[in-house]
Amino acid sequence: MTQKTYLPPQGDLKQEWYVVDATDQRLGRLATAVAMILRGKHKPTYTPHLDTGDFVVIINAEKIAVTGKKRTQKIYRRHSGRPGGMKTETFAKLQARLPERIVEHAIQGMLPKNSLGRQLFTKLKVYAGPNHPHAAQQPAVLKLQTIPGDQS
Repeated sequence: MTQKTYLPPQGDLKQEWYVVDATDQRLGRLATAVAMILRGKHKPTYTPHLDTGDFVVIINAEKIAVTGKKRTQKIYRRHSGRPGGMKTETFAKLQARLPERIVEHAIQGMLPKNSLGRQLFTKLKVYAGPNHPHAAQQPAVLKLQTIPGDQS
């Protein structure tokens, strides 16, 4: 007997919009939770090879928290493609310059490394401040608990 690949009915693939406040959230734990939502793993219609996830808007990316000495020791690298084109930057400097990139980089690293991952990444919207232009989509506020033991 052969097993069929599960395909959810087209009517069941509703994509929701969520807004997440990153103020004082741990970077890795926030990225893990958001990657699961982008992927659609929280839904019963999850299918590994399809985009069944939701849209996520992250606000206040400039207020993300990291533990230990990561603020001064964590290094972000990028390369221009030219010889000697490697640029390095610490977490603190990148957060001062482009705080959205830190969150995007962490979440993108948790998505599949293929065309599906690139498609899922387009459903992530990150903003440094508290304002975002997606009010027309009426995003639901998603409360994530990334600090263990915090009950606030």
